Amino acid sequence: MGILGWIVIGGLAGWLASLLMGTNRRQGCLADVLIGIVGALLGGFIFSLFGGVGVTGFNLWSLFVAFVGAVVLLLILRAFQRPRTT
Repeated sequence: MGILGWIVIGGLAGWLASLLMGTNRRQGCLADVLIGIVGALLGGFIFSLFGGVGVTGFNLWSLFVAFVGAVVLLLILRAFQRPRTT
């Protein structure tokens, strides 16, 4: 998969994960792409630990792996953030 494929899959996965985790208003498009790409790497690592297949190309399975990894990444980032006071 080329760099453009990573950007598209990362953007979609990061955006979907930010919608699920409620961080969509606080982060922009670039953050969605970065979280999705790092999430794809993390998701591939997690799935390989359990004997599964990671990112295999430009398909729905790769989007799912990247989405799961992005959600895990957002959970990790949330654990290290200070609580917001309004």
